[in-house]
Amino acid sequence: MKIKTDCKYAMIVPTSMGVRISPSNGQPVQSSNMFFMQATSAETNVASICSYLGLPVKVLTKFVQGSPIADFIKSDLRSRGMDFEGREIPQGGPWGYRHQFNIADSGFGGRGPRVLNDRAGEVGRTLCIEDFDIERIFRSEGAGVLHLSGLICALSPDTGRFCLELARAAKRCGTAISFDLNYRASFWENREKELRAIFTEIASVSDILVGNEEDFQLCLGVHGPEAGGRDLSAKIDGFKGMICEVQKQFPNVSVFATTLREVKNAGCHLWGALMLADGQWHTVMPREISVLDRIGGGDGFVGGLLYALIRGWEAQRCLEFGWASGALAATFLTDYAQPADEEQIWSVWQGNARVKR
Repeated sequence: MKIKTDCKYAMIVPTSMGVRISPSNGQPVQSSNMFFMQATSAETNVASICSYLGLPVKVLTKFVQGSPIADFIKSDLRSRGMDFEGREIPQGGPWGYRHQFNIADSGFGGRGPRVLNDRAGEVGRTLCIEDFDIERIFRSEGAGVLHLSGLICALSPDTGRFCLELARAAKRCGTAISFDLNYRASFWENREKELRAIFTEIASVSDILVGNEEDFQLCLGVHGPEAGGRDLSAKIDGFKGMICEVQKQFPNVSVFATTLREVKNAGCHLWGALMLADGQWHTVMPREISVLDRIGGGDGFVGGLLYALIRGWEAQRCLEFGWASGALAATFLTDYAQPADEEQIWSVWQGNARVKR
């Protein structure tokens, strides 16, 4: 799969930005009175690998006018080297619009992380195609990849239509489409028919599909073999069987990918990856990684994989770089990795944690 590079942006991501607040020192939320706040979204977590490694990225979003949280988010995106575009709308009083809050701890040892999403009044739920000059963005400026997530697609009826129109516009302009299915049961409740139609159409025009067996079955209605319990070889065979079924329904997709994770405790995971690219399977067998904070590891994998595909590397190398980018993300308290350079990511792949002077 070839991704065009004669564009202003290597990647465009639509997203609803919010903030995450986390207790200090790995403590649980209910026992803490000191919190660290960061700007976050799944889609910008993905795009951060590209932006920190020097590729131009654009974020399409929406802001609450006059909000200090909006200012905090804009400052954060600038610090990551990302351009952003988004309408500002009035808050509408204390019960009006705001940016979402994600309250999450990192867990420790046998105590797993806990996450609470507080998305009432979220301004990003109003994102719509009329907010943007799509012809300018995709034709005049241009993009190598449009990355979509099932989280933003399923956020509201408006955002579902927004993502669908973005995918159609990207397809017309020759932009590659990456779609991470990211099924969330709470988003899909009583909306199965509506969202199934949107997800199916986006998948049909996508070049890259990312998801686990649950994602493919629940988002796209594809039936396939079960993973077969906790046995690793059965899990891999189960995923391969599923993808063979997905391919029949979506023959235009060039790349299918997923991560493989087994949690030993909050700070130690077995981490692997699997990819089908242009008809060939590529595997990174799970290896033990140390985890400071697991949130964003999957996004880091997708970001590293897309960066490598944009660079035009051979498929196995792309998968290895994605694996290492996800493992790197797990060493940061931010939801996204902040790689210093490609060498730092390859050092993670090589297991080289020696000091660099």
